[in-house]
Amino acid sequence: MSSFQSLFGFETEYGITVEGSDASALISASREVVKSYAATKRPFASPWNYRSEDPRNDQRGFHVQQLSTDPIDAQFDRPGERAASPQEDRCDHVLENGARLYNDHGHPEYATPECADLRSLVAHDKAGERIVLACAKNYGESIGKTVEIWKNNTDFHGASYGSHESYLLQRRVSWEAVVKNLAPFLATRIIFCGAGKVGSEERGVECHFQLSQRADFFQVLQSVDTLHNRPLVNTRDEPHGDAHRFRRLHVIAGDANLSEWAIAMRAGTTNLVAALIESGWENPHPLRDSVRAIKAISRDETYRWIIEGERGEVSAIEVQRGYLEGAKAMNLAGSEWVLNEWEEILEILEKNPLDSFDRCDWAAKKSLLDQFIEAEELSWKNDREFLQSLDLAYHNVDPEVGLYAGLVESGAMRTLVTEAEIEAARFQAPSNTRAALRGAIARKFGTQIHAISWGGGEGKDGEGNFRFALPEEGDFVDLVTKIEGAASLREVFGE
Repeated sequence: MSSFQSLFGFETEYGITVEGSDASALISASREVVKSYAATKRPFASPWNYRSEDPRNDQRGFHVQQLSTDPIDAQFDRPGERAASPQEDRCDHVLENGARLYNDHGHPEYATPECADLRSLVAHDKAGERIVLACAKNYGESIGKTVEIWKNNTDFHGASYGSHESYLLQRRVSWEAVVKNLAPFLATRIIFCGAGKVGSEERGVECHFQLSQRADFFQVLQSVDTLHNRPLVNTRDEPHGDAHRFRRLHVIAGDANLSEWAIAMRAGTTNLVAALIESGWENPHPLRDSVRAIKAISRDETYRWIIEGERGEVSAIEVQRGYLEGAKAMNLAGSEWVLNEWEEILEILEKNPLDSFDRCDWAAKKSLLDQFIEAEELSWKNDREFLQSLDLAYHNVDPEVGLYAGLVESGAMRTLVTEAEIEAARFQAPSNTRAALRGAIARKFGTQIHAISWGGGEGKDGEGNFRFALPEEGDFVDLVTKIEGAASLREVFGE
C-alpha cells in the first residue's frame, strides 16, 4: 500500500466507562487513565506548551470571543472533580513515538504523530488504541475495577466526542474555495468511512440504523467550534507549522474508525481532495445544503443516498465520483492505491452496499446486527437499547471482548498493516517527519523539558531555560542521531 505523500494525522477522543461509576465521575477517571501511562515505565515529555495554540483564531480572518460549550457535558462538571490547573487537568504526555496523549474533558485523547504515508498513519492510529487500553488497564488494576475503552463517537445519551483529522494545505488557497469544495466531499464520504450507528440522537428523528455516528451532531456549515453547534467545516486556524506557507485543514466531521481500510481511505481520499482544492479544481456537483445532506445520507436506509444538488437531485455516489475523477486527472505519484480502492468501493456501494462489510465499519456492524436480530428474533424498534449495547461492543478496543476484534480474528475484515508494524508504532516515531525529533527528545531528554508542542518548546538545564524549534523539513534521521548522541538538549538546539 502506497499513498500520495503529504502530512496528516488523527486525534481520537476515546469513550471510557468505569465499573460502578456514573458519567459524572468520568472526567477525573479520564485524567487518571492518562496519568497511568507512567506505570508503563516508558519515557515521555511534558508539560504541553499551550502558548503555541489559539483555538479561537478563525480561518476567515478574525478571533471569536469564546467557544461554544456543550450543555450536556457541562451538567457533569462537579467542583470536586476539577483539577487545580489546566496543565494538571490535561496531564499531557509527549510519547517516544512522537504522539501526544492527554485528557480532553472526560476523554483520553491520542493524537498520532505527523505521518507522511498512509501505512504509517494506520499503524500509529492502531497503536493509539493499544496505548490507551494499556493505560486503562493500569488504572483499573490500581482501583480494583474494570475500566473499558471505546473507540466511538457517542454515548447514546446526547453527547458526542470526536475523531479529528489534520492535513497540510497551502495558505495561498482562499478559504471560500476550501469550504465550497470540501463540504460536499465531507458530507458524502460517510458512505465508505462511516462507523455506523443504531438509532438517532436528534430530537424528532426516527431511524433504525445510520451510516455515521457524527452526522446527528452537525448544525452549521462552518465555524471555529468543535464542542457544540458543531460545523461540517471547522474554521480553526492553528497551522502548527509555517503560518505564512500553510494552513492546517482541521476536519472534525469524521467517525472514529476501527477498520484499517477505512482509516486509510478516510485520510487518503481527503488528502487527495486537499490537493485538488490547491490545484484550483471545482466540484462539479455542488450541494444545496451540505449539513442537511450528511444527515440525510446517514439516515437513508434505502442506501440510494439521493440528495439535493444546486442543479437538481444527485446521489452521494455521483458526488464522490466527481472527486474521484478530479483526483485521477491529477495523476499524482503514489496515489494509485487510494484511487483504485476509491473506484472499487463506489462500484460495490452502487451495486450492493452491504457487500462492503469486509472494509467499511458501518457495513460490518450492520451485518453483525442483522445476524443477531435474525438469530434472537429481535426488533429494531422494541430492542433498541440492546442493539445499542451491541453497537457499543463493536467499538471496545480490548481484543478479548470487542466485536470488531472478533471479526479481524475470524478473517472477516481486511487489514493493511502487520502486527509488527503496530507494535513498532507504539515506541517508534515515523522517521520521515519532525515527529522523529519529538520522539527522540522525549526518549533522551524528557526530564529537560520545560514545555513542548508540535513545533518546538522550551528546555531547562543547569544554565537555565532555553527555547528550541523543530525543523519542518530536513534530514530527520541525521538529527535523531545527533539527539541520541548529545549530552544535553541545549547541545543540539542551542538558543
